[in-house]
Amino acid sequence: MVTPDPSAQIVVLVVDDSAVIRQRHKQIIESDPRFRVILAADPYEAVAILAKSVPGVILLDVEMPRMDGLTFLKKLMRQHPLPVVLCTDVAERAVIALEMGALEVIKKPDWRDPTKLAEWSKTLLESIRNAARAGRLPMREDKVAGGNEGRQSADAVLARHAYSPRTGAGAGERIIAVGVSTGGVQAIQRLLTFYPTDAPGIVIVIHMPTGFTGAFANRLNNDAKIPLEVSEATHHDTIQPGRVLVIPADVHGLIQRTGVGYRVELRDGPLVGQFRPSVDVLFRSAAQAAGPNAAGIIMTGMGEDGAAGLLEMREAGALTIAQDEATSVVFGMPREAIRRGAAKFVLPLDRIAASVMGWAGGADSGSWH
Repeated sequence: MVTPDPSAQIVVLVVDDSAVIRQRHKQIIESDPRFRVILAADPYEAVAILAKSVPGVILLDVEMPRMDGLTFLKKLMRQHPLPVVLCTDVAERAVIALEMGALEVIKKPDWRDPTKLAEWSKTLLESIRNAARAGRLPMREDKVAGGNEGRQSADAVLARHAYSPRTGAGAGERIIAVGVSTGGVQAIQRLLTFYPTDAPGIVIVIHMPTGFTGAFANRLNNDAKIPLEVSEATHHDTIQPGRVLVIPADVHGLIQRTGVGYRVELRDGPLVGQFRPSVDVLFRSAAQAAGPNAAGIIMTGMGEDGAAGLLEMREAGALTIAQDEATSVVFGMPREAIRRGAAKFVLPLDRIAASVMGWAGGADSGSWH
């Protein structure tokens, strides 16, 4: 076995007040030889370490003596922003951390249940890898984590078929489908501030842990800068102008056509790629249900979820937009969509809503962007 060069390894600073948990995190993270772990018992120890060296990633607990994790995160992002993965079970704190600039949030495991620890360990390691790529980027994209062998496509949830034009009531109603991942909390908050109260109904898939999407939707709904009604989607929720529906974690979200409009279907199913909900599933359903009456927006995120589905939307006549590299925290998902020819327009975050509203109002395509 070749011993990795310490100078080439990415340093992960683990900040947790439990010595046992720190060692377990260290063991999991260092199972990938590209990482080397440094341990801190609380934020004050972390500050002392940061004064001497800069880690590639910080894994941060929330509940700690002397200074809690969110207070430390707030100070860190103001003075020395770094890629942070937060570990917490409290959804509200997770969303606040993501708003502050944390790249990933992972739920704490039940250390007493060994049957679930293996899967949780994979999730933790993937979160650390994502944060490392978003920071120093020595490992370009997801190729290092393995290819797509054995991964399910959207076919496992929704069979592909062509869009069939509709007539009668609701025939011209517009809808918007949005897919986002790493860096998405801040991006969605910003995006929604630019929409008017009569914007077409919006459905969002964001990659978040189970139980966190409801808190995210509530915070968006209580944001005075966002003029839209935002809620976590429930099965058969109606998609309406001025309303935003966030698909819950651990179920797939599909757009269905009804007699006079559209609604959301929440459907169980296997992971698509490595996600549930999957942006590819949402976009495929939008292509099939609404065709040219849909707009698809793919935003900051790691990997390629949504690229294939956005291409299907474009082929069905939909407006398709990818967030540009300059305004993306991670340019993985938009870049893959652009590479495949799925995005009709590539726009900075602050210009996406205006483009969509121009389309929704029937403006000539030359003025959308």
